[in-house]
Amino acid sequence: MIARENMQATQPASKASPAASEASARVSLDDVPVNRFHIKMTALTFGAHFTDRSSIGTISIALTSLSSQMAIDPLWQGLLGSSALIGLFLGSLVTGWISDRIGRQKIFLFSFLLISIASLAQFFVTSLEMLFALRIIIGFGIGGDYSVGVTLLTEFVPKRARGMLVGCLSAVWTVGYVGATILGFYLTGTEAWRWLLASATIPSLLVLILRIGTPESPRWLVRMGRQEEAQAIVDRYIGKGVYIEENEAENLGYRMLFTKRYRRATAFSALFFAFDVIPYFAVYTFLPAILAGFGLAEDFTADLLLNIALLVGAGVGIWLTVKVSRRQFSTGAFAVCSVGLLVLTFVPSSYSTILIVAFALFTMAISAAGNLTAVFPAECLPTEVRASGIGFSTAVSRISSAIGTFLLPVMLAGIGMQPTMGILAGICVAATVMCFAWAPNTQDMTLAQASSGE
Repeated sequence: MIARENMQATQPASKASPAASEASARVSLDDVPVNRFHIKMTALTFGAHFTDRSSIGTISIALTSLSSQMAIDPLWQGLLGSSALIGLFLGSLVTGWISDRIGRQKIFLFSFLLISIASLAQFFVTSLEMLFALRIIIGFGIGGDYSVGVTLLTEFVPKRARGMLVGCLSAVWTVGYVGATILGFYLTGTEAWRWLLASATIPSLLVLILRIGTPESPRWLVRMGRQEEAQAIVDRYIGKGVYIEENEAENLGYRMLFTKRYRRATAFSALFFAFDVIPYFAVYTFLPAILAGFGLAEDFTADLLLNIALLVGAGVGIWLTVKVSRRQFSTGAFAVCSVGLLVLTFVPSSYSTILIVAFALFTMAISAAGNLTAVFPAECLPTEVRASGIGFSTAVSRISSAIGTFLLPVMLAGIGMQPTMGILAGICVAATVMCFAWAPNTQDMTLAQASSGE
């Protein structure tokens, strides 16, 4: 650890030396006020979340246009809908592990180079197989940025702002989806899907350019024994007199995540993320088909209300992240999701107003809960495996949601709309019980406490 100097002078205050006064003024990286650099890093970390949600939103709309050119059966609908999620699974596992060894900043740049190239290439695809492969590559890059971007941001921001700033990433995720929906509404024609999918190239390139020159995580540098480099970064970007509460440590890789000290935090973080995104991705990847099943496909009011509900939920989630405990927030959010989906399960399709309200209720709650998907693993796990832990949680969530997204059109065709909603409701009920029993209240913990397993 970059040693903290004595916080109290040994002589009377009136005769304190300049050196002692300077030492007593030092502050931990966890306790500094938020400055412009913190805001800039938060904005630069928005990239993966905006691109991820935009990617999910565009494929659901693009499939309709693509179907007029290529024969797409339910199997290919499931494969294309889940392709980016499969890539996310692989990218989260691999790049998170690599980042804990070579640093955060390199992956922070490489991920968006990969996303930009593959996004542009979607415009030129000639087969479903080619599109499937490119979307896996895009997902790989997004998965890497999920692991590393959230980690890098978490390791810079102070604890009192961490929940709010990291939670904001989910709000941007939602804005990306709504933006893709609006773009899809205006892009029509047989070739519209090419423009829609390739449109992700513009924000991806912008993020890549703006990230050039970002610093390495000082906490990771300390863990690697590079204290002088770490302190130089803190002095430049945070301020003089700020110390870092970290120790050098051996990196045990994924094994540390499953040691007695951290396995519960690892399991909870991964399951929470999975429970949040399975119903979210399954429903919103195939939203047009689901709305049609409830007789709401041509109802502009329903579509507008759901998009507003997504944005409102994200905003409410940011507020709740700051105002209530993590356990209260997570348990309450999934309880509301359960109620909304149970209404969709049992209320007949003729009651359109009730169904719209239930859909909006579910939408707001699942969107709000998403604010904690990055917060939990970032706050619970130590620096030497934080990127691996976030990567593991993201990987579990994405392979789970990929399976759910792949199975949803099959279930809709096989067992019908309302039984399918009942299965998703059961997932949310299980999440409610888990959060009530397991959710840790990490809002007041320092990252040093997470590293020590306190």
